[in-house]
Amino acid sequence: MTFNKSLLLLSMAGALSACGGSDSSSNTGGTGGSGGSDDSNYATCSVEDQNQRFFNYMKEDYFWADQLQDSIDPEAFDDVYAVLEELRVPEDRYSYILTEEEYEQLFVNATYFGFGFSMEQISDTRVKIRFVYNDSPAATAGIERADELIAIDDVPVAELIASGEFDDALGPNEEGLSKKLTWEKPDGTEQTDVLSKVEVETNTVMGAQTTVLDNGDTAGYFTLDSFINRTGSDLNEAFDLFASEGVDHLIIDVRYNGGGLIRYANQTSSQAAGNNVLGETFLTYRFNEQNSDKNETLPFRLVDGTQQLDLDTVYVLTTGSSCSSSEIIINSLKPYVNVVTIGENTCGKPVGQQPEQLCDKVTFAINFETVNAEGEGQYYDGLAPTCEVEDQIIADWGSEQDPLTGAAYSYIETGSCPATASASAETKKSAQQRSFVDPVFNLKDKRRTLY
Repeated sequence: MTFNKSLLLLSMAGALSACGGSDSSSNTGGTGGSGGSDDSNYATCSVEDQNQRFFNYMKEDYFWADQLQDSIDPEAFDDVYAVLEELRVPEDRYSYILTEEEYEQLFVNATYFGFGFSMEQISDTRVKIRFVYNDSPAATAGIERADELIAIDDVPVAELIASGEFDDALGPNEEGLSKKLTWEKPDGTEQTDVLSKVEVETNTVMGAQTTVLDNGDTAGYFTLDSFINRTGSDLNEAFDLFASEGVDHLIIDVRYNGGGLIRYANQTSSQAAGNNVLGETFLTYRFNEQNSDKNETLPFRLVDGTQQLDLDTVYVLTTGSSCSSSEIIINSLKPYVNVVTIGENTCGKPVGQQPEQLCDKVTFAINFETVNAEGEGQYYDGLAPTCEVEDQIIADWGSEQDPLTGAAYSYIETGSCPATASASAETKKSAQQRSFVDPVFNLKDKRRTLY
């Protein structure tokens, strides 16, 4: 396999997380990679050989290489995944390893076999739809964000959860597999349809729309779900709409965006702020001390963008699942324009990865950090919101009924956080900390939520 070895900020984002990001890249391939082996007694790409190669790579390129031990016994670990867990430092929640197939599916093909929706368990008996991909079986059937899944093949969801059978109830993600689904809309009406799994394309921009506010201004809104190869063209569709409508304000919703290609965080920021930032410092990559010659400063640029808005204020909706490249949008714009963040504390990933091939795997070990034009970074505790609002799945993208979006519209009109947005200490919990929400730090994590 040959792949672009691009700078990545990977975090959930999930599913197709944070891959990529630099504006320069090189290629690597074959079954070598990751440092080479020091022990010729091990067969090439055997478990022991992979373990040793990966350790050698970590000693050279891991951002915290100076904290690693001097050596390992490659025969003491069942596989390279176990080596990663042995070497991971406390600050590192983000390094991971993919198979070649997983890498291709997440970062190159950006497709999967399924119904085309993501869902979240919101209590011990209830499941709601987070989002739906365009032109998927779920979208065709009329399923939307905030719909509640009621039954699968006539068996109530609450019963499936209680019996421990829910995870298997939708079946494997195989083409042609069919299930009878029943869901309830936010207005209380129920719908039922039989859906069959197909190859779903994972569009990265959702819900792009404009709204005329009570003060006569026009606000643009869109959800940016991940940063992958198709994101540049997806962004252009949204910004073409905003430019044609002459929007006065822009809301960027990254509440479930675990990260991805940094260059598209650059494009998003540059298209939003335009001449206020173009040509200025977007970010600086900082590697470990022995690789400081790789340090690089990048300017704001449009990348694949065709329209720019030249806004001096940008509104960003966040939760604990807003990671990596999503956080870069906020941190990189702050020195130049007013960034109003609404929602919850972000996940805290000011670091990123370059992918490295290791036999039939691709490793994503943290090997750099990013800072903005003022040298600000290291936000391991996340970026605190300007206006704290609890995320709840109660309305579709862009709706005023959505707590975060509604608060953003109110903030635009009044210049302050609405009083109703203030939540109790009990409800002010990051999306990552809720009982039924697994952490989503990269695209691999995110894929677990897709059906």
